[in-house]
Amino acid sequence: MITIKEATTKPELKQFVKFPFSLYKGNQYWVPPIINDELGSFDKDKNPAFKSAEAWFFLAYRDGKIVGRVAAIINWLEVKEQGLKKMRFGWFDFVDDKEVSKTLLNKVTEIGKANGLAYMEGPVGFSNLDKVGVLIDGFDHLGTMITWYNHPYYQSHYEQFGMVKEKGYLENKFLFSAADPKLFTKANELVKLRYGLRPMNFKKSEEIMPWVDKMFDLFNATYAKLSSFVKITEVQKAYFKKRYISFINPEYIKFVVDENDELVAFAIVMPSFSKALQKANGKLFPFGVFHLLRAKKQSKDVIFYLIGIHPEYQSKGVTAVIFNEYYHTFTKKGIVNCIRTPELEENIAIRQLWKHFNPVTHKKRWTYRKEL
Repeated sequence: MITIKEATTKPELKQFVKFPFSLYKGNQYWVPPIINDELGSFDKDKNPAFKSAEAWFFLAYRDGKIVGRVAAIINWLEVKEQGLKKMRFGWFDFVDDKEVSKTLLNKVTEIGKANGLAYMEGPVGFSNLDKVGVLIDGFDHLGTMITWYNHPYYQSHYEQFGMVKEKGYLENKFLFSAADPKLFTKANELVKLRYGLRPMNFKKSEEIMPWVDKMFDLFNATYAKLSSFVKITEVQKAYFKKRYISFINPEYIKFVVDENDELVAFAIVMPSFSKALQKANGKLFPFGVFHLLRAKKQSKDVIFYLIGIHPEYQSKGVTAVIFNEYYHTFTKKGIVNCIRTPELEENIAIRQLWKHFNPVTHKKRWTYRKEL
């Protein structure tokens, strides 16, 4: 018999966070989160997502042992402002027992119906900057710190519950050596001259901070038309600025501004922390922080995390300016692999940006939907 318990106390939430550590023990492709960091994202006093969202965290037990978990989420900004009566769920992990997954999803269904919502979709997080999608293909590739990993049996559990594919996401990678500078060096100069643009590079995080709010405004404007997009709020800007920006190598953040110093494009790249996180095994201390700092300085793999281009400058070749700057930075760093985060299948424009780099789709992931 499966019993469900809501995790509300810090010890219970810690059990919620730590469940995948046993589920994926010995798996060479799973990348563990930092436990305290994950707990912080579930803290209503720390994560500003809770100002416009509610979340419930459930653990499934069998014979007193945890066998599954799920977070049920309602983003009221999405429901009230966008009119999407969606019940979200994420952080969904379970042993290969369909009674377990069914019982957890039934709990999500129950909350959705009680709040008058129309359908449920997952796995997703609180916002567009959270992890998304269940892995459908690419189980033999190392995960990243900004994606979920899962066992191959997950897909059958979703479909057994009567869920259908809602959105598809692709993850691509390419060798930095495939980046032929001839493809963007000349275009870079032409675009800068034609539109009066100039790139901005940084050496210190403090130099970036005054621009961060404008960057998130541009991010909102760039993706506003995508069906799944929920804008980043003012309080979330402050949270992400404090939590992430100072941790990213400043030389991996590139801006493009116009003649009036207005931001028209940006890109954020991160070194891959995957192997460092595996070594840390969920803990920063005593040695985890050293693994992460070493990866920040020495990793030869990078992840393209965010890219944004003002709607007025899209399809005008501005990415050539960004690529040109990264080419010089990556050459100095000796970068080998460039990895892209999950991109919507419907976002053809973003894939067109990379077509000359011979990208390979190495992972596919979906979100699933079911009417309530």
